[in-house]
Amino acid sequence: MPFTTSDLPASGPRPGSREIVAMLAGLMALNAFAIDAMIPALPAIGVDLGVAADNDRQLVVVAYMFGFGSTQLLWGPLADRFGRKPVLAVGVLLYVAFALLCAFAWSFPLLVAGRIAMGASAAVTRVLVVTMVRDLFEGEEMARTMSLVFMVFMLVPVLAPSVGQGILLVGSWRAIFAVLGVYGLLMGLWSWRRLPETLHPEYRRTLRFGEIAGAMGATLKDRQSLGYTLALTVVFGALTAYIASIQQIIFDVFKAPGAIGIVFAAIAAPMALASWLNSRVVGTFGMRRVGHGGTIAFAAITLVHALVAVAGFETLTLFIVLQGLAMAAFAFTSSNLGTLAMEHMGPIAGTASSVQGVIGTIGGAAIGLGIGRAFDGTALPFLIGVAVCASLALVAVVATEPRRLLERLPRTV
Repeated sequence: MPFTTSDLPASGPRPGSREIVAMLAGLMALNAFAIDAMIPALPAIGVDLGVAADNDRQLVVVAYMFGFGSTQLLWGPLADRFGRKPVLAVGVLLYVAFALLCAFAWSFPLLVAGRIAMGASAAVTRVLVVTMVRDLFEGEEMARTMSLVFMVFMLVPVLAPSVGQGILLVGSWRAIFAVLGVYGLLMGLWSWRRLPETLHPEYRRTLRFGEIAGAMGATLKDRQSLGYTLALTVVFGALTAYIASIQQIIFDVFKAPGAIGIVFAAIAAPMALASWLNSRVVGTFGMRRVGHGGTIAFAAITLVHALVAVAGFETLTLFIVLQGLAMAAFAFTSSNLGTLAMEHMGPIAGTASSVQGVIGTIGGAAIGLGIGRAFDGTALPFLIGVAVCASLALVAVVATEPRRLLERLPRTV
């Protein structure tokens, strides 16, 4: 079902499909900036706030992820009851407020608490972007649109560390949080002025516990929803491990702290390109064929990378090449498996997105934290952990739809 302006309400803003995609991508990018712009600042934060153990600095990243997963069950039902637009506005305003709290944090525990609150507020964007795409699109068109949103989302990691480093040239790590607050405010104003209400009136739900619990239960009972959510959980665990570990790997393993922005860009660029390619090919080959193929490639590449490191052949150049290929496969995997998880969830899209998001985000954060804290001065714990995650994702995909592996989804009329 392609998006047209006739899908929007009779009154209020009527942006075109390109503006809708750009706006949704910008909202999703709030999270990527909030995570990746911090990475160059972790050593300075550790020194300034007296963090003795280097691995503890990872909490600045991982605490955000736990917060991000903690409130998704709240935002979805609220959006199904009151509409997408007002709930989004509240969440973004809270994000801005907590970004400013982090900017003025005088202790590491307060900073970690502020990061949890930032993530908890920003979770509204993850829930509602996925929900609004589901409101407006179906089938392969939904996968194509999600790919375009994720393409911009994937481009942010190319820029965010360099932005963080640039801010550190003229200010302290606290200035990064101030910039995040300003960006959040701008996105909040744009979405409030131009975003249409996408909730279909017939899908508006109450906040009665029984109705919410029923929607949650339906999300978990649907084999496709649960299976692909579990696959995404371990996939996001691999992504969280990468985000949590990359600064230490570049600084301590390869002794190249000045190259972290270039390394991030070199690894993230294939991921962004793959998201764009996915938007072009998913209509031809189908979500299952592309998503399942991406999962197989993700498992194969990460396994090869782990074996290369175990054999002692790892170099910074080889790390960049193999990790870039793995992240490209991740892009094909994540957008399509996420779309497949939501395929049957139209009438309960907000709640379903929340349930899937909580499982995927908190589960992924826990997995990523475990892998990250296993860092021992080498890249092996990270590479082996990611290979295990990718292999488990493939197992989950096969177990979910064993008879439809690599199947082309019929084109939606």
